[in-house]
Amino acid sequence: MKNLTAIAMAILMIAGISAEAQMSGRQIVEKAYNLPQGKDKTSTLTMTLTNKSGQTRVRKIKQFTKDFGNVEKKIMFFIAPADVKNTSFMNWSYDGDKADDQWIYLPALKRVKRISSDSRSDYFMGSDFTYDDLGDRKLDADTHKLLREETVEGKDCYVVQSIPKDEDYMYSKTITWIRKDNFVGVKKEFYDEDGELLKILHIKKVEKISGFWVITHSEMDNVQKNHKTEIQLSNVKINSGVPASKFSERMMMRGI
Repeated sequence: MKNLTAIAMAILMIAGISAEAQMSGRQIVEKAYNLPQGKDKTSTLTMTLTNKSGQTRVRKIKQFTKDFGNVEKKIMFFIAPADVKNTSFMNWSYDGDKADDQWIYLPALKRVKRISSDSRSDYFMGSDFTYDDLGDRKLDADTHKLLREETVEGKDCYVVQSIPKDEDYMYSKTITWIRKDNFVGVKKEFYDEDGELLKILHIKKVEKISGFWVITHSEMDNVQKNHKTEIQLSNVKINSGVPASKFSERMMMRGI
């Protein structure tokens, strides 16, 4: 009897430890959110847009990011083709609750335009990414719930649902598949205001560069419009010493 009691107690203790070890949805997203990225990064982006007829448009972009401690700044310069060349976009993401600041420079207008909060749901340069997608979604802007665990392409993943606390947000919810081994996302579903699936972000390739995990190949599939945007990164350099002066409205107009 004593042996049976000891075994029962051991089982209960193991169950308790397992329950305690299970991370919450918020904790999982927090780990993904806080993955080290380095102090700065430069890369060349190849953006391929594919419409429902299978026709493609290819754009080349040079991107720079830098972490200033309390703000992360990103600037993108379109270098090809000719119809979008010299267009630039800049995003500043702040610590805390402050919303991102975003600007776009259109050469035809010869001026820098600030992206208003009402325009964050607009699609960026004909792609399937909105201005909001290009910014930083704050961790506590959503309520996160662990739905289940799944294996995706041989990788064990947490599946987390995130519902916005702001009812006026452009997505009613998102569902993200996050790898257990490194907390890098492998897939994300976006649902529209009516709760219908709008688009799916597929992470096709992740590489470790200079000790940091970098998504080098991704695709956003807009299932409602039957339109896709593929992004491939090349010439990635981390901690190369990007100057602070790179991130300004003057540089947006001046170009690379």
